Amino acid sequence: MLAVADQAAAGRPRPRCELADIFREYGEQYRRDHSLPVSHLKMMRAVERCRTAALGGHMQKCDSCGFERPAYNSCRNRHCPKCQSLAKVHWLEKQKSELLPVGYFHLVFTLPHELNALILTNKKILLGHLFKAVGETIVDFGRTRLGGQIGFITVLHTWDQTLLDHFHLHCLLPAGALSFDQKRWTPAHKNFLFPVKALSIVFRGKFLDLLKKVFAQNKLLFVGQTAFLADCVAFNFLINALRKKPWIVYAKKPFGSPAHVLDYLGRYTHRVALSNDRIASTCNGDVTFSYRDRKNENRKKTMTLDAHEFIRRFLLHVIPKGFVRVRHFGLLANRSKSLLSKCRQLLDLNPALPKLPKKSVHELMLQLTGIDITRCPLCQKGTLVFLADLPVLAPWDSS
Repeated sequence: MLAVADQAAAGRPRPRCELADIFREYGEQYRRDHSLPVSHLKMMRAVERCRTAALGGHMQKCDSCGFERPAYNSCRNRHCPKCQSLAKVHWLEKQKSELLPVGYFHLVFTLPHELNALILTNKKILLGHLFKAVGETIVDFGRTRLGGQIGFITVLHTWDQTLLDHFHLHCLLPAGALSFDQKRWTPAHKNFLFPVKALSIVFRGKFLDLLKKVFAQNKLLFVGQTAFLADCVAFNFLINALRKKPWIVYAKKPFGSPAHVLDYLGRYTHRVALSNDRIASTCNGDVTFSYRDRKNENRKKTMTLDAHEFIRRFLLHVIPKGFVRVRHFGLLANRSKSLLSKCRQLLDLNPALPKLPKKSVHELMLQLTGIDITRCPLCQKGTLVFLADLPVLAPWDSS
């Protein structure tokens, strides 16, 4: 994947400060002061080198005025704020073809903060169980409340607005279910899907049962502030306390149209913990960024953190290698395309899913930003064409 080095020249102002700038300025000292896993080291290096000469690229030349500039390669790391925009467009193109002409509901399942420390040292297994518990809960409610098979998309978020750990799943559900005999589509109520209190009780039970199971199988790691939980008595005390605590399931009103659904998907699916446009400045070892205060009418505020604390918070949200944070269940799962086709037929659509045209990076960027990245920024008339390859100066595994 290639990207133009000078965004301002392409007609798009460069953010005042980027995550990469913070990593470049303070990352080396942070790595010296803290023992980090390989996944964190690779992510930081990838972001630091993204769209720089270190990753290579090619020279472009205007076929009209002769202006030249480099276009450097992207790191394609999924935690990089600069690399997710294009990935989002690719993904949305596919989802657009699978939308059903029905209302869509948005549910959010949140894990209690008492589990945060345990999750941070067991991300892969416990976040996997979060998907499993939520998936089983929604499937059960589709079967008992709608009498059929339901489909939904789940998106993992691990952060709150101030970059602290906040583990929750966003779920997008078509408002209805396919009957088990596949002969009818059963629509949900226009403004109501499932009772959230009942959802939260079932979700809580399923997740805690999974948590007890992995503890009994000795699959959990207990270190630091969670070391005391390795004791059966302490662990069971935590389980009992969590079973008495109300768990949060939030339901938003249904979307009005497929266009609104796509807008939602675009805002949530490929988001990273902090986008570059939220970073206001770095000065004297501090980082200032904007956030929305949900406790104060969602007002926009700023927060200033020591650069090392800022990096620590960002690293809380590095997902384990190979872990899938956007998953499809039921009718929308990849293995259920035949069921999705049956739903389309029952809803008076062509059963065959539309074939997606392949789009170039140029076409996708034009769609995403309205900017023609091949237009010469100097004369605004010519087209930038390939001139020569630029070598990779310092290869790095960006996975």
